[in-house]
Amino acid sequence: MTDSVLKASGGNEPARKPSGRRVLIMDTTLRDGEQTQGVSFAPAEKLNLAKVLLEQVRVDRIEVASARVSSGEASAVAQIIDWARERGLVERVEVLGFVDGGASVDWICGAGGQVLNLLAKGSEKHCRGQLGKTLDEHAADVRATIAAAQSRGLRVNLYLEDWSNGYRDNPDYVYGLVERLADVGIGHFMLPDTLGVMTPDQVFTAISDMVGRFPSLQFDFHPHNDYGLATANVLAAVQAGAAAVHCTVNCLGERAGNASLAEVAVNLRDQLDCALGIDETHLARVSELVESFSGKRISDNAPIVGADVFTQTAGIHADGDKKGSLYHSRLSPERFARRRKYALGKLAGKASLAKNLERLDIELSEENQRKVLQRIVELGDSKKTITTEDLPFIIAEVLESKDYDHAELLSCTVSSSLDLESMAGIRIRLGEQVFTGTGTGNGGFDAFTNALGRILKRQGLTLPPLIDYEVRIPKGGRTDALTECSITWQTERGELRTRGVHANQVFAAIGATMRMLNIRMHRALAESRREGGA
Repeated sequence: MTDSVLKASGGNEPARKPSGRRVLIMDTTLRDGEQTQGVSFAPAEKLNLAKVLLEQVRVDRIEVASARVSSGEASAVAQIIDWARERGLVERVEVLGFVDGGASVDWICGAGGQVLNLLAKGSEKHCRGQLGKTLDEHAADVRATIAAAQSRGLRVNLYLEDWSNGYRDNPDYVYGLVERLADVGIGHFMLPDTLGVMTPDQVFTAISDMVGRFPSLQFDFHPHNDYGLATANVLAAVQAGAAAVHCTVNCLGERAGNASLAEVAVNLRDQLDCALGIDETHLARVSELVESFSGKRISDNAPIVGADVFTQTAGIHADGDKKGSLYHSRLSPERFARRRKYALGKLAGKASLAKNLERLDIELSEENQRKVLQRIVELGDSKKTITTEDLPFIIAEVLESKDYDHAELLSCTVSSSLDLESMAGIRIRLGEQVFTGTGTGNGGFDAFTNALGRILKRQGLTLPPLIDYEVRIPKGGRTDALTECSITWQTERGELRTRGVHANQVFAAIGATMRMLNIRMHRALAESRREGGA
């Protein structure tokens, strides 16, 4: 904690206690979030996000734009305002404006807005360096803008831009600005950590000081995430007495972004027992919408909304859940309208498989479960995760297999090029002997069968004709999904259908072919033994 912060607070840090009180959440995805590099929401996208945020997620306020940006922005704001007015929500829609001689006020009124979030200079360096004005001169300009806004029927909140650095460098400037504006009817004094430089201790101390000095005023905290402390700083601000906090969906925002709406809401509820208006069941949905509209993907392990955050990978965790929900916490997926998953891969155990079989309503004997799990682990070595949707393919493959070991593919290289024949090189064991061969063809599988056919021909064997070839992937359209290839062959005993499963379509077909070869060799050996016995 810096000396200046200690001095401003009198050197004594108040005790932290959970508040258990109502805290307001203002989402600024549509304004501050749009300052993310490369993000620009179309008017229709802004309108749809505003609807979801206010009606479904039920945030208390949304900040939707900066005044005077563009005609397209004015159109978007007008559409949001018109919709919000019909729903009785218009007072919860806010627009950033500036001390600009009334131009922002005109712009917001023209769009039908009712709330101005006015940007003032919260640090003496900004006031003198950018504006070239004294505290009194700037405060007079701000008062004049507020008076003009209120005369047009606008409610006004006030941002103290760069408040965190301003408070650190010269807290008397901050106090002086607030004192000069405390009597003009400002709804919320909004305290930004504009460059994300504060620690939780510093936030707690500084906001405790502001709340203590001005107990009749409402203070918001507006964090940024440059040091990765935005969510922690929000908790500190609320513990210190902040009436509202600001955030964005998926941490959108300039540089490292703002605090995550999902993280903020869940932490305030779980860690501080705050009363919130948020409907958590829509947090994942609004995250997906913002991800789609912004083009900015979130990490699969992003808290609350990431694709994998309710997936148990280790078999020991699945076992603990099966025996008594030992690895559950208050962050249950059902709370967010999601579902717990148990990953199938090389780390999977019996309990992981059992949980997935239960979900599919499939019963297997212990022996077949062992075989299926062994196959899952084998596939996991070449594929990161196997989904529940992949499981029926694996089960079908394993249950069909007789585990014959007459033929084994030791190595295989397949290459394909545009407008050129595919090539395959294979090394294969037949009985006790090892053979190599190459082949070309119209596609990787054709090249493989030609290479295999040449090897078999030298042994007096032939590949049976292929009469049907079918490829399937699970529902969902994942490009990394397991592929099931079923091939029907015309043998001397009639039709023979074999199947292979692999993440690569060509190798799924090769697996089906090797299974066919093992079955035919097993039949031939069985007939030879019978004839010898006769």
